[in-house]
Amino acid sequence: MDWGTLQTVLGGVNKHSTSIGKIWLTVLFIFRIMILVVAAERVWGDEQQDFICNTLQPGCRNVCYDHFFPISHIRLWALQLIFVSTPALLVAMHVAYTRHEKKRRFRNGEKIDIEELKNEKIHIRGPLWWTYTSSIFFRIVFEAVFMYVFYYMYDGYQMPRLVKCDAWPCPNTVDCFVSRPTEKTTFTIFMLAVSGICMVLNLAELCYLVIKICMRESRKTTVLK
Repeated sequence: MDWGTLQTVLGGVNKHSTSIGKIWLTVLFIFRIMILVVAAERVWGDEQQDFICNTLQPGCRNVCYDHFFPISHIRLWALQLIFVSTPALLVAMHVAYTRHEKKRRFRNGEKIDIEELKNEKIHIRGPLWWTYTSSIFFRIVFEAVFMYVFYYMYDGYQMPRLVKCDAWPCPNTVDCFVSRPTEKTTFTIFMLAVSGICMVLNLAELCYLVIKICMRESRKTTVLK
């Protein structure tokens, strides 16, 4: 997966984000995407190869591994990052559309400084406010859903040292051993903790935007009176 392309796209959104949004994007790239790319592959690279069961029955080890680990942690984290990052692309599309409309008015004769337009920071207000807050809301939902999926799919966040499997074609209940369970548990908790921090940042940014728009509307009402 080309994470550099995603970074380029979200980097454009970063210019129009709030200060909290900039912090969220920094945490996303440094503590999630970079950690996933640099370290996760080494931690989980041997997960199926070193999943050892005390039987030589053909197919037993593969069936047991598929039963206890239906989806690789790495792939599930990659899927989570894609879902969490996608709402931010809606903001990028909205900003691009706004600039396109201004360029269209320029072509129709309206005086607009093109160079200033390229470097202009579009403020979060009007329709963009709804797009931005909606993207934050969906990010929070996706983070919560994936944290629940991790808990439900792997029966908790702790990697077991030993699992007992009696699935067919195993001849009886066999013991299967997971490689480096402590390291994988630590890594899993770290990734979930960072995901929780991102949720807190998203909630803080959402509250900030709602309070800001309420204060702005309150000032307008006071001026009209």
